[in-house]
Amino acid sequence: MRTLRHLGGLLVGLLVTAAVLGGGGWAVQQAVGNAAANPPDNQGIWIALGAMAAVGLVAGLVTAGRISPLATFVPSMVLLAWTVVYALDMNRALSFIPAEPSVNQIIRDAGFGARTLLTTGVYALLGVILFIPVLMPSRWSRRDDELDEDYETTPEGSYY
Repeated sequence: MRTLRHLGGLLVGLLVTAAVLGGGGWAVQQAVGNAAANPPDNQGIWIALGAMAAVGLVAGLVTAGRISPLATFVPSMVLLAWTVVYALDMNRALSFIPAEPSVNQIIRDAGFGARTLLTTGVYALLGVILFIPVLMPSRWSRRDDELDEDYETTPEGSYY
């Protein structure tokens, strides 16, 4: 059972990674683009803020929830590794971002937003936040395992 729990955590971690990189990047690009527009598009700003809130909600639920720590370990390692690559070789880290005209516009927008998040250090911040639950030993054991150790059986014929 523990293996299935961690396999589920790995799959959730991949989804959280996609949400942070894709959804967060797209939302930041939309917010920056709408803020620079004259006059700003109020509907576009609200959509971008809603997308940011949704990504924050997903990351917060995974961080605070009783799910396998792999659900936070996977996105934290992706974000921290990309930040380290950026610190060591800026051009190589930025080359991972899709910017070719043949790529769909939504993917390019997400890439431009991811570039903003990477170069401003937000991915490093999120990576550290998502790594903290991995360090907590209680996250690696199931709640049932903890309850089974404290449970005392009573004899069949006893009153209490």
